[in-house]
Amino acid sequence: MGGHGLSLADFTGAWRLERRIVDLRGGVEGRFEGRALFTPGADGLVYEESGQLCLGAAQPVEATRRLLWRTCPRGGIAVFFADGQAFHRIAADRLMPGDTHVCAPDIYHVDYDFRAWPVWSATWRVVGPRKDYRLISRYSGAGTG
Repeated sequence: MGGHGLSLADFTGAWRLERRIVDLRGGVEGRFEGRALFTPGADGLVYEESGQLCLGAAQPVEATRRLLWRTCPRGGIAVFFADGQAFHRIAADRLMPGDTHVCAPDIYHVDYDFRAWPVWSATWRVVGPRKDYRLISRYSGAGTG
């Protein structure tokens, strides 16, 4: 990460991804282990994660997710869902930026931590009438394929 804050180029490549899932309402814990791949796309980077998801005592299943990361006109990085809908923003001028996404009736809040770059994390807190969970994602090993 350069001295001027985050840029999309800082994320390009493959990352090892480990996620801890804590369902506070259901009392279930889980984990996701796999990789996140950032590849150049038409307007920025395409983020694709894939790996094994294990929730509680259930058998592990393959899980994937796709997001779009673009340079934000206000500075920083704008993150979009795969269908182009806005998701959240990552401030470029902070080592620990946070943002909130409201998808009524649920609220999604993320806190990023880039202090140990190139190891970084994203911690999501999701609260709603039927949701109460935390996702802690740790990324490491940029560019290792």
